[in-house]
Amino acid sequence: MNQRRSFTPQFKTQVVLEILTRLKSTAQVCREYDLKEQVVMRWKADFLERAPTLFAPDQDRSQEQARIADLERLVGRLTMEQEISKKASQLFTSPALRNGR
Repeated sequence: MNQRRSFTPQFKTQVVLEILTRLKSTAQVCREYDLKEQVVMRWKADFLERAPTLFAPDQDRSQEQARIADLERLVGRLTMEQEISKKASQLFTSPALRNGR
C-alpha cells in the first residue's frame, strides 16, 4: 500500500524560498528532496497567493478574532443550556417523583 508523505509548513516554505531566491532551480529542488515538480509548483503558487495576506491590515485579523470570540461565546452558552437541560431531565425522571414524593 502506498502511503502519502506529509510535509511540515516549515519544509514547504524552505523549498519554495530556495526556488524564489534562485538558490536552486525547481529541477534541483525536486531531485534533492525527491519531490514531483507539480507538488513544488503548487506549493509555490499557494505561497505567492497567500503572501499578500501576511501584510494585510490588522482590521481583517480583528474581524476574524471578533468572529471567533462570538462563536466561543455561543459554544459556552449552548454548553450551559445543555447542562441545565440534563439536570432538569434528571430531576423530572428521579425515583422520588415517580413514587409521588
